[in-house]
Amino acid sequence: MSSAPAPPPGGPPPPRRRQRLRARWAARHALPRFGFWLLSRGVVVLAICGVLYALNGFLIGWANAYEVMIGITSPAAIHPQWCAWGLSLIGWVAIPAIVGAAAGYVITEQIQAHHAREMGEVLDELRRLAEPPGLPPASGGDS
Repeated sequence: MSSAPAPPPGGPPPPRRRQRLRARWAARHALPRFGFWLLSRGVVVLAICGVLYALNGFLIGWANAYEVMIGITSPAAIHPQWCAWGLSLIGWVAIPAIVGAAAGYVITEQIQAHHAREMGEVLDELRRLAEPPGLPPASGGDS
């Protein structure tokens, strides 16, 4: 009768770095919708914004890059214009869209958390709150 070979002492080898990274990347699907978007597509959008801002900071100056991005200064008044227009577009479209998406997600989550209660439960609570405060219960030992 033959027996199975004994497992190596100490159990299986620990997962390698590549396996751990692959498992973490696969686990991103368990995140909330905004967290998943931020890790999958938001990183690309934010990286493009950062690269454009840094490029403009080096070419036109950091103060000018900031003013073009938030709309104080027109990109037509800056030289070189080719990079300032991209930064202006990012400042007018992408940044407000990301901030608006984050705010919308947080507000939606809060609304859904409040809608999780049953309608009957909410109505019973409202009725209870609308009743005038009653007298304290009478004690049985009055004489």
